[in-house]
Amino acid sequence: MAQDVLCEVSACTHWAEQNKCTADTIFVVSHAAAKEQTAEIQETDCQTFEKK
Repeated sequence: MAQDVLCEVSACTHWAEQNKCTADTIFVVSHAAAKEQTAEIQETDCQTFEKK
């Protein structure tokens, strides 16, 4: 499991100095159709985001 998760979204409550994510868990969702594989970064979102 990743030890250092980086994030550039400074408006998120889990964002810390040096672009570190301090969330205990990360939940990323796919916007691809149910039977298709996600192929592009634009097809995903971080559901862990919480506005500061």
